[in-house]
Amino acid sequence: MRKIAVVAAGGTGGHLFPAQALAEALIARGWRIVLASDARVAAFAEDFPAEQRIGLSARTFRRGDPVGMAQAGLAIVGGVMQARRAFKVIDPAVVVGFGGYPSVPGLLAGITQGRPTVVHEQNAVMGRANRRLAAHVTTVACAFPVLQKAPPKVAKRAIVVGNPVRPEIRAIADAPYETPKPGEPLRLLITGGSQGARLISELVPNAIAALPESLRDRLSVQQQTRPESMEIAQKIYADACVEAEIAPFFRDMAGRLKAAHLVIGRSGAGSVCEFAAAGKPAILIPLAIALDDDQGQNARLLADAGGAEILRESALTVDSLREVLARLLGDPAALARMAAASRSVAKPDAAERLADVVEQTAQVR
Repeated sequence: MRKIAVVAAGGTGGHLFPAQALAEALIARGWRIVLASDARVAAFAEDFPAEQRIGLSARTFRRGDPVGMAQAGLAIVGGVMQARRAFKVIDPAVVVGFGGYPSVPGLLAGITQGRPTVVHEQNAVMGRANRRLAAHVTTVACAFPVLQKAPPKVAKRAIVVGNPVRPEIRAIADAPYETPKPGEPLRLLITGGSQGARLISELVPNAIAALPESLRDRLSVQQQTRPESMEIAQKIYADACVEAEIAPFFRDMAGRLKAAHLVIGRSGAGSVCEFAAAGKPAILIPLAIALDDDQGQNARLLADAGGAEILRESALTVDSLREVLARLLGDPAALARMAAASRSVAKPDAAERLADVVEQTAQVR
């Protein structure tokens, strides 16, 4: 009989994407997958490769809100009891949590039943849910060499496996970086991010429009932007005579990332690890309101290696971005060095590495 792994994840794509990559890697090894999440995610994660989905009661809360904390506590207790009943029936060999409040009931059920458990932290700063549970799980895996906010004993035993990336990104990990030659197009890819995207949507086109004409003439821009900002961005690019394709979402992101000479984006864990896997120079703009500055700390993985430049929102202006763009786009050799540096810290096989850890942990039982 094939072993069952319960994957406890939800909340955001940042949790679900690596969970899905792990699920696919385990399925290829003969495992059966069950997704445990809150009822909303379990109902709508149609593409998640699980043979069963368990919708559990879960809720988050704001600090300083005693009523909300009490309601969240009751919801989590209810979710744990639901998960414990389900686990007695399916008897999972291991429970793997990816952070976020929807993962808490499933992980707690596994811990209280004495089952092998794994936590995977995607960010350089350990999230609140993982921080509270990490000391009680069998194994802790993480994406970055540094794991801030983790209890010291947890950080010491954490296994660095990287952040599982989508299969289509993994497929371009070995593609060489094509250094732009004189006179050839300079391909710039701009990813907006789901949070705080207005700044990127509206400031980046103005910075590009302020570049010297010699660079603007060669630019080929592909930009994800907010729907309400598309018309303004299109006008700015048209007035600056810059070739630009603008859309709220690009489905073929892997192909666009493979072709890009330079990327501008936020520094969520998934984005940073995908830029590294693709071996791309990057300008990273950490989300200023991100909890515990996790995006800023994620960005340091590439910046410290020499593969990215970080522009903090507090210092981000049209002029500051224009200066960085002009310097990088005008120096193909520097772009090539940054690409090599970015690739040097990548772990494109992170899903396989994490699957190894999960299988080893399951044997503890």
